[in-house]
Amino acid sequence: MTGMTGTTGTRIAALGHYQPAKVLTNNDLAAMVDTSDEWIASRVGIRTRHIAEPDEPVDELAAHAGAKALASAGLTPADIDLVLVATSTATDRSPNTAARVAARLGMGSPAVMDLNVVCAGFTHALATADHAVRAGSATRALVIGADQMSAITDWTDRTTCVLVGDGAGAAVVEACPEGTEPGIGPVLWGSVPEMGHAVRIEGTPPRFAQEGQTVYRWATTQLPPIARRVCERAGLAPEDLAAVVLHQANLRIIEPVAKRIGAVNAVVARDVVDSGNTSAASIPMALSKLVERGEVTSGAPALLFGFGGNLSYAGQVIRCP
Repeated sequence: MTGMTGTTGTRIAALGHYQPAKVLTNNDLAAMVDTSDEWIASRVGIRTRHIAEPDEPVDELAAHAGAKALASAGLTPADIDLVLVATSTATDRSPNTAARVAARLGMGSPAVMDLNVVCAGFTHALATADHAVRAGSATRALVIGADQMSAITDWTDRTTCVLVGDGAGAAVVEACPEGTEPGIGPVLWGSVPEMGHAVRIEGTPPRFAQEGQTVYRWATTQLPPIARRVCERAGLAPEDLAAVVLHQANLRIIEPVAKRIGAVNAVVARDVVDSGNTSAASIPMALSKLVERGEVTSGAPALLFGFGGNLSYAGQVIRCP
């Protein structure tokens, strides 16, 4: 078709993350429900989580992370023409979270879209940004995963309240310089719609619920071969990976899945220990921290793999900024 332009590949130029100041420990939770630090740590591996205050909406968390990513990239809000926010905890339907982020950051006239794929939201959004820039419909995208899980949690239910945390992570996606290899590999995504009931955010007010054993069995048995196929699509073997950043659901899921992928030389992100399950925020936040701490070097290959609600999944291999 005439008039269409495109690019041969994209990359993540920079990352950023943000967490609220308030920290909730396992001992704090033990004063609220029938649980203990030992019980939580042994079953899900979480020690602390950050919780937003009532006057800290999810778009504020997202904007903080986005601003940090822009600053790291040396860009201004005017350089962004597409804002994608992966979230399942927006309070309002319109303006959407992406539009509110754009307004908070003082952007000009970007396209603004929210994606609700729950815990797999960020990797879906990253693939969408990659496709948009490749197709020439955007030049630079700000991709954010942000969730305020505390707002949809039943704090009397010890099976779910011990899991959740709030936060946001962001990535700037742009075209690769001419003659360089793509920094974002092909996505592999899908779902198991008939099992969507296993992770739910339903009701009025909405509340998070899940069938923990169903999710555990699905994640630990079905996802490792899918993740290996993601590596194949990127032209890499699992042992070539420098980092594995899975959705930070539960340490008892992360560790066996990472082992079964076969990434024997990779740093495995375990941000869930300090941050809890932050849904769509978990992957970009964990990746941003690995890069910030220097645990992975610029250009190193990292597997990003999101999974969860809808029993959906999406993964790609990226080169670290």
